[in-house]
Amino acid sequence: MYETLTFTGGVHRSEEIKELIEDLGGFILQDNILQMELVLSMAIPLNDVGKIEEKAKELLAKISVAPMAGSEIAVVSPTLARHHLPHAACDISEFLREYGAKDNMIGLARGDGKGTSGISEEEKQLIEEHDIAIFALGSFENCIKEKSFLYDDLDIPVIVTGAPDIPIEELPGADAYVGDLGRIPRRLRRGPDVRALEKLVETVEGILNNKKQEMNLDPPLVPSIVVKNAIENQIPEIKDVISPAPVTTQLDGVRVKINYDKYHELIENIVIDGKKLSEIADIKKSKMYDYILVKINTHSSLIED
Repeated sequence: MYETLTFTGGVHRSEEIKELIEDLGGFILQDNILQMELVLSMAIPLNDVGKIEEKAKELLAKISVAPMAGSEIAVVSPTLARHHLPHAACDISEFLREYGAKDNMIGLARGDGKGTSGISEEEKQLIEEHDIAIFALGSFENCIKEKSFLYDDLDIPVIVTGAPDIPIEELPGADAYVGDLGRIPRRLRRGPDVRALEKLVETVEGILNNKKQEMNLDPPLVPSIVVKNAIENQIPEIKDVISPAPVTTQLDGVRVKINYDKYHELIENIVIDGKKLSEIADIKKSKMYDYILVKINTHSSLIED
């Protein structure tokens, strides 16, 4: 089992923490350099967390548990059109990233207006490629309730945000609701706004932890971080990808940001523990930019076969 952590410290001597992660058999999930500060998301064997904490202390850095690291979250807004901005979805996305999340903002094609909003089957399939979806809605209770059809049949956990307090029972299809996050003409920087964002983070982490516990009953054949590491080591073209996190880990798979038609055979033939990836995972074309989506089979699939 692995623990997901976030390292926040200076760029100076940062190679030392990266080498230690490799020596311990851990994995780097994502690293971002912000001026002279490094934010590094990692997965470390549970028994070796103390060694990482000791090294971080030596480097005068901060280590924190990051339950959202290693997951991919969809932040969905009815629209990202100009007349709807500034939008809480922007601050939600930015805030989640501070806690190790990898999120994608998705604006629906027919989202503006209560009477005209809609969601297509292709948009649903794109959202369901993620581990969890956050629907950032508006400030009117009636509007939020009537838009429940946007997510009521999605197959992944859904969190809804909005301004008023609404009982979760009144939002069919939603797993949780977080209030005080409506659409306002300013950034979410004031005290009540930050507290609402922190509540959202707690809610996301709780749902992800529940999902991980359910997955432990029938876990993937190999951890997604092992698949990520194999792809990065066996596909040289990954090094040429300029998109952030070219191999993005999910709870049950990875998203590879290279063209499916051109590279899917290479991905299928990657070898992990003596088996081709195509033998232990479903590999298909993503709805996002024709990327490659890998979903790892579970242990129960061996019994079914």
